[in-house]
Amino acid sequence: MHFSKLISAALCGALVSLFAVAALADETAPDDSLRTTAERSGYVRTGRYDEVEHLCAAFAQRYPQAVRCIEFGRTPEGRPMLALIASTVGALTPDQVRLQKLPVLLVQGGIHAGEIDGKDAGFLALRELLDGQLAAHALDRFTLVFVPVFNVDGHERFGHWNRPNQVGPEEMGWRTTAQNLNLNRDYMKADAPEMQALLRLMNDWDPILSVDLHVTDGAKFQHDVSIQLEPAYGGDPQLRNTGIALRSALVAKLRTQGSLPLTFYPSFVVDDDPASGFVDLPPTPRFSSGYPALRNRFGMLVETHSWKDYATRVRVTHNTLVDLFEQAAQHGAEWLNNAHAADALATQLGGQTVVLDYQVSDKTRTVDFLGYAYSRSPSEISGALMTRYDDSQPQVWHLPLRDDVQPKLSITAPRLGYLIPAAHADWLAQKLDLHGIRYQRLDAAQPQRAVQTFRASSVKFAAETFEGHTLVSLNGTWADEIRDIGAGALFVPIAQPHARLAMALLEPQAPDSLAAWGFFSNAFEQKEYMEDYVAEDVARSQLAHDPALAAEFNRRLGADAEFRASPQARLDFFYKRSPSYDERLNLYPVMRIER
Repeated sequence: MHFSKLISAALCGALVSLFAVAALADETAPDDSLRTTAERSGYVRTGRYDEVEHLCAAFAQRYPQAVRCIEFGRTPEGRPMLALIASTVGALTPDQVRLQKLPVLLVQGGIHAGEIDGKDAGFLALRELLDGQLAAHALDRFTLVFVPVFNVDGHERFGHWNRPNQVGPEEMGWRTTAQNLNLNRDYMKADAPEMQALLRLMNDWDPILSVDLHVTDGAKFQHDVSIQLEPAYGGDPQLRNTGIALRSALVAKLRTQGSLPLTFYPSFVVDDDPASGFVDLPPTPRFSSGYPALRNRFGMLVETHSWKDYATRVRVTHNTLVDLFEQAAQHGAEWLNNAHAADALATQLGGQTVVLDYQVSDKTRTVDFLGYAYSRSPSEISGALMTRYDDSQPQVWHLPLRDDVQPKLSITAPRLGYLIPAAHADWLAQKLDLHGIRYQRLDAAQPQRAVQTFRASSVKFAAETFEGHTLVSLNGTWADEIRDIGAGALFVPIAQPHARLAMALLEPQAPDSLAAWGFFSNAFEQKEYMEDYVAEDVARSQLAHDPALAAEFNRRLGADAEFRASPQARLDFFYKRSPSYDERLNLYPVMRIER
């Protein structure tokens, strides 16, 4: 069935919710074994993971020519990670997809396993698609890779109160994995076994569009879904128009189906204060919607609203998927051609300026946002100013939106590529393999090689860990040097389709680089020291034999009160100029090659 004739949710929200329960539950599938717990319960409950295992096999049995059920990984707790591959023209393997030049859509649910709308909506939409009830013959023109639950171990941490800000289902999974990792922060660093498995799946299938299905927390308002897509701000400039066109078409279709969609994430600038408005900023590549753009592909984040009931949210997610399937059938070949053109352009990025991070200016525009009447008053519980909503009184809020996106970090790409010394080659090769980045290992040493090195002039470690890492902010510059390169080093050419992704990983100042996540922090820690009494003797010898150094020391004493008052800083002045000082301290291990 299709929901395009639903009346406006903005005018008749209660009626639409009641209709959604009845409509979704009134299925006439030829094989009742393909119905989910959600359908059977009228969208009150959602099934456990054993249902996903059953349905994956049952779909493949019911549609043997059109569906494969594959296991693409194992979780830390030993559960299978499953995907359903669907195609009505036999494109059920990566080789068959490439042979037929078909676009691939990757749709995943449950990256945050409490936000589980995508699992139940995806099974329903897939069954209808295969039965020809909607988007007729769409699977002739693209292949679907459907991952019902990405965070499988988190899904099985089932409970009634796992999502206190969410209306239904009765029980749901947990946000993070069994290792307490948030998978939607892990795309670049790829710590989690689940993420490593998904990246391998992406390498195998090369999806033109990756769709990540979520439920947002936040204030109470009337809008029921937000659609964010990249590249719309960043990534390949030629893909942006295509991305914006796709987003616009999807939003327009959802409006005709009774939804009130947004194209930005509805999170207030000041927490709990609607008057503060919104900021629309491109996601960094740690996120599901930001990562594919670095591979010259499209990434979409779909967020239904947690205060809508489960039947409504599943209906909206279902409609979104069906609309995407129709768009893919109509325009998928064009998307694929544009992406391949972007791949070719990426091989020519050497020596060009590439934007690796973005910010928004202070420029604002006013948007009409569909909210509810609210008041703000001090709480007798917390003592803070709290917002209270009256969802019986719809209101239009006129709010500021900052969406003037500007480059924050622009880097000139190396003309040839990057060199990774042998000491870091093995673990970094594993990361590069996960991301599908090409490299080659040097069999012979290259003494006295002209390279560029990055030395940090300042290093700031975060005060608290994040996702098990101590984040690092680095300031510094690249400079020409002559260094010996040992055998076993890795050369990462910039002339490759994933050039942007390579830069985002290896440029130390990029927001989600391996350096920023702390993988190279040892390079910025002092390991060797000089005793103070030794430093005193070294200093006296330097002052006696180097008049220029003596003059510089005296200038610092006269001009810098903080330096003058610090015995350690004064001794370090001489230690850093002695042959004992570690010349590799604050030297980022990865080098660039210009010629």
